[in-house]
Amino acid sequence: MTSEQRQLRQTLLFLRTSFEAVQHSIAGRLEDPLPCWLDTSMLSMLSRELTRCCQQAKPLFAPAVVEQLFIASQQCDLLLKQCPGVLSSAVCHRQLSAIMLPLTSAISQIDTPVKRRWPWAKWK
Repeated sequence: MTSEQRQLRQTLLFLRTSFEAVQHSIAGRLEDPLPCWLDTSMLSMLSRELTRCCQQAKPLFAPAVVEQLFIASQQCDLLLKQCPGVLSSAVCHRQLSAIMLPLTSAISQIDTPVKRRWPWAKWK
C-alpha cells in the first residue's frame, strides 16, 4: 500500500468516525418528531472531504471501492440538501446510516497493510 493509499484510508476512517459520532449524538432523539439539529457547516465540510476522497480514490483503489465512496458522497449530498430543519431526527439518523454503510464497505475493501493489522487479524 502506497503512502497516498494509506493517507486516503485514514481520511476515510476519520470520515466514518465523524458520521458515526454525529449519528450517536442524535440517537437519543430517534422518536422525536422535531427537526434534527445538524449543523450544515459541519455537514458541508464532511461532504466536501468525502467528495475529495472519492475523486482521489479513482486512480488508487479498485472500481468497487470508488463506487461505494460515490454512493456515500451522493447520500451525504442528499442529506445536506435536506438540512437543516426538513428531516426529523429519526429520518436524519437513517440518512446518516445510508452514508456510513457504503463508506464502511469501501473501507473494508481496502487492504490493511500486514504490519498495521492486529496480531489476531493476520489470518485475513
